Amino acid sequence: MAEDFLPYGRQSIDDDDIAAVAQALRADFLTTGPTVDAFERTFAEHVGAPHAVACSNGTAALHLAMLALGVGAGDTVIVPSVTFLATANCARYVGAEVVFADVDPQSGVMTPEALEAALARAGDARVAAILPVHLRGEVCALPALAQLAEDAGAVLVEDACHALGSRARGLGPDDWTVGDGSHAAMACFSFHPVKTIATAEGGMVTTASDALAGRLKTLRSHGMVRPPGADPWWYEMPEIGFNYRLPDVLCALGLSQLKKLDGFVARRRSLAARYAARLRALSPLVEPATTELWSDPALHLMTVLIDFETAGRTRAAVVEALRSRGVGSQVHYIPVHTQPYYRQRYGDLDLPGASAWYDRCLSLPLYPAMRDADVDRVVDALGAALGINA
Repeated sequence: MAEDFLPYGRQSIDDDDIAAVAQALRADFLTTGPTVDAFERTFAEHVGAPHAVACSNGTAALHLAMLALGVGAGDTVIVPSVTFLATANCARYVGAEVVFADVDPQSGVMTPEALEAALARAGDARVAAILPVHLRGEVCALPALAQLAEDAGAVLVEDACHALGSRARGLGPDDWTVGDGSHAAMACFSFHPVKTIATAEGGMVTTASDALAGRLKTLRSHGMVRPPGADPWWYEMPEIGFNYRLPDVLCALGLSQLKKLDGFVARRRSLAARYAARLRALSPLVEPATTELWSDPALHLMTVLIDFETAGRTRAAVVEALRSRGVGSQVHYIPVHTQPYYRQRYGDLDLPGASAWYDRCLSLPLYPAMRDADVDRVVDALGAALGINA
């Protein structure tokens, strides 16, 4: 019997999740109801943040963060080039310009040194926001990045779309959880099906600021407010907003998924540890992406770095060989500064860390429903694809 295909990532939906959604469908509110508030409160508790504001997806979360800060034309936003398009695009949505930072070629994340270089390249531009990305779930050096942002008069916003459940230890005076608000003004999360928890589509912004939380809630619903003492039907729109609400039905799924978050995270860590042990047989042609000593990631992606040139294989050939053995893979990411839109706007940039990362990276299957034997199967398939006996 043929073995099941192993995608690089997928949701884990159980009968209790389905029951939670069915119950929400039978309730009075399908959207803008009490389940949204419950999901926000529970999420905030999980990450240790004072506030959490749900929205329609991770891209909306990033856009809302820029709107809440008042970032706009004449401002500059610094983002790492190795990320999904949305991290850079959220700055352009509000009319700001983008300066791309390089990344560490072994981890894919923006380092303090890379941020310093990007700030220098920004010159006299007014840097309004800096968006470090916890790529794969790997934790950025937030205390150092936050200090650089403060010195530059900029606001730090975490792109934590990969990093629900990730923590830091031993870096700075205290440990922290990604998104708890201890080092950044806001953090943005995604609940796309391949992420740590799923709501089909969905996002969240966490913050320690009462004022930012209020603005986020207003801006996600057309910018409408009801002044104190106004008639029950009355609303006003002091500024334009968007329809970025997350329905109760999807929040019900999110609440059910949050109950299993600790188990999801533990399983991802266990699978990552097995990968690390098994991949030693493919060294030095294959190495797991680097995790810093302070980072305790809940890995969203199992990314390996492959010396395709020495192996005498193209990445396309390896991807196809894996697929023929029932193993999916993906590339995270094509550096955003090389995209046609950004090349036309800013010209060709030399970011050697991002280029080196892209040349070698490949994401392998990682999701809680995988068995230990599936990891063995993936590593064996990768060894065969590279001509190595694992």
